[in-house]
Amino acid sequence: MSEKLVLDSFALVSLFHRESGWERVQAALYDQDKAQTRALLNWINWGEFYYIVKRRVGMTKAAEALRLLEQLPIELHPMDHPLVRAAAEVKSEYAVSYADAFCIATAQRANGTVLTNDPEFRAVEHLIRIRWLSKR
Repeated sequence: MSEKLVLDSFALVSLFHRESGWERVQAALYDQDKAQTRALLNWINWGEFYYIVKRRVGMTKAAEALRLLEQLPIELHPMDHPLVRAAAEVKSEYAVSYADAFCIATAQRANGTVLTNDPEFRAVEHLIRIRWLSKR
């Protein structure tokens, strides 16, 4: 069984814009598909991905990116009160963005591994497993 991956917007932006590490994101999603599993993406990080892409390339390309995202082996993880509280707890204790706090809380809930290269996650390496997009 493959590991449960949790995606942050950094990984998805890397994939869609073919930035450093995009091949590792592609390979990880291929492995998820091959194992007939799905990576997790919560709605907050979905929104973060959308606004970043829209700011960079405009609404038409951002809408296209969302259509492509729907075709990937990704499950959108719902928000609920316990997840929001867990994210708020993370944010209150660590120097991470609020969206990253949701990714961390999602990984904790799912006992998953975050796929990222966002340096903010260094502050929480002791809380969750992280698969870095580039060698560290």
